[in-house]
Amino acid sequence: MVSTKTLRDVNSLDVVDVYLDAVQDIGQALPREDIQRVVDVLYEAWRQSKAVFTMGNGGSASTATHLACDLAKCTIVPGRHRLKAMALVDNVPLVSAWTNDSGFGSIFADQLEPWIDEGDILIGLSVHGGSGAGDAGPWSQNLLRAVRLARERGAKVIGFSGFDGGALRELADVCLVVPIDEEPLGTPLVESYHVILHHLVCTALRLRIAENGDA
Repeated sequence: MVSTKTLRDVNSLDVVDVYLDAVQDIGQALPREDIQRVVDVLYEAWRQSKAVFTMGNGGSASTATHLACDLAKCTIVPGRHRLKAMALVDNVPLVSAWTNDSGFGSIFADQLEPWIDEGDILIGLSVHGGSGAGDAGPWSQNLLRAVRLARERGAKVIGFSGFDGGALRELADVCLVVPIDEEPLGTPLVESYHVILHHLVCTALRLRIAENGDA
C-alpha cells in the first residue's frame, strides 16, 4: 500500500514532487498478474462475441465512457470482428428517468436488466469500491446492485477500485485496485491510474487479438 503525505505536511511546491513520486510508487506496486487476468477475461469475451458494459459515478463515470469508447474502437484489428462495448452512463434521459422513478441506486441494474447475459462483462469503476459514505448514504451502491445482477446472470465482473478495494473487490471476478491509502491525494491518484490502466488493458487486448485472431 502506497502512502503519501497529507496536504497539511506540504506546500504548493512540494505537492508536485509528492504527487509524482506517488505515481511512480503506485506503478511499481500494481500486481501485473491481475492486469493480465483482466486482459484474459476481455479477450475471451471478444472471442465469444459477448458484450462489455461499463459504469461509474462522478469522475469514474467519465472514465467509464472513455473506456467503452476505447474498447469499441482502439481494439479494432483489420479483418477481425469487433468488440461490443457500451457505457451505462451515457444515456442521460434514461439515467434521469430511472433516478426519478426508482432512485439513483437503480440506474445501472435497471439498464442492464434486458441486456446482460451469460458470458458478458460488466466493468465497474469506483474509487472506494462501495466502502465509505457521504451525505446521501453509502457510496456506489448502484454499482454493487448491478454487479449482483450480473453475477446472477452468469456474467463476468471486472472492477477498477482503490484504497482497500471495498465490496467491489470482493464481488468481482478480478479487480484492479490502485494501492493508495491517503486522502486528499488518494482520490485523484486512483482516478488518474484508472485511466492509465484502461489504456494499458485496451492496448494489450488489441495486441492479443492481432496475435491470436479467432483462435
